[in-house]
Order: sequence, then C-alpha cells, then structure tokens
Amino acid sequence: QVQLVESGGGLVQAGGSLRLSCAASGRTFSRDAMAWFRQAPGEERDFVAAISLSAGYTSYADSVKGRFTISRDNAKNTVYLQMNSLKPDDTAVYCCAARPVVISRDRSEYNYWGQGTQVTVSS
Repeated sequence: QVQLVESGGGLVQAGGSLRLSCAASGRTFSRDAMAWFRQAPGEERDFVAAISLSAGYTSYADSVKGRFTISRDNAKNTVYLQMNSLKPDDTAVYCCAARPVVISRDRSEYNYWGQGTQVTVSS
C-alpha cells in the first residue's frame, strides 16, 4: 500500500521559514518523480515544485521561485520543501504527490497523494 505522509507545517510570521517533509512507503521511491502542490480555501490545487528521480532536474511555480527549494533523499524515501521568505499568500494545505519516472507540473498526472499539512503565514 502506497503511503505519503507530510509533516512540518505550522503557523509562521511573514518572512519566516518552514521545512516540509514527505515520507514515502509502499513504492520504489527512487523510481518516482515527486512534487508538492498546495490548496488554499476555495481555490484549486496548484503546482508548487517538482523534482526528478535523481534530483537532477527541478521545476518551480513562478510564485515560489527563488524562495522555495525542493530536494529529496532517496536513501530515506523522503522529499523536502524548504520554504523561505514566506508570505501570507503562501497559506494553504501543502500535499506531496508521486508519479512514475517523468516529472510533471500537472496535478492530474500524479497517481499518489498525501493527506497534506497546513501552512499558515500571518502578516
């Protein structure tokens, strides 16, 4: 059974930092492209960042480029999202997702999802 479990969310002031983690099990993690998406209340689930199998390629939404960094540790079956210079507009539930091999920015192409972790940025 595939499981993706996020952690690291919380309440932070604008300008602060958080590091999200997503622990994967039930699949061969090193064969999956991984991504983070976020969903604010009343909004669609939006792409944040994605990373290729060996971390040789990353992709970011324009809104987070230069502030967020996605990384992965295949030995620990974990993907991370380091979030710096947080803004109130970053407030959302952040979910990690997995799909075989090919990196994508399209949420419909991801097969496996975690439950999400809440990130709240106060002004």
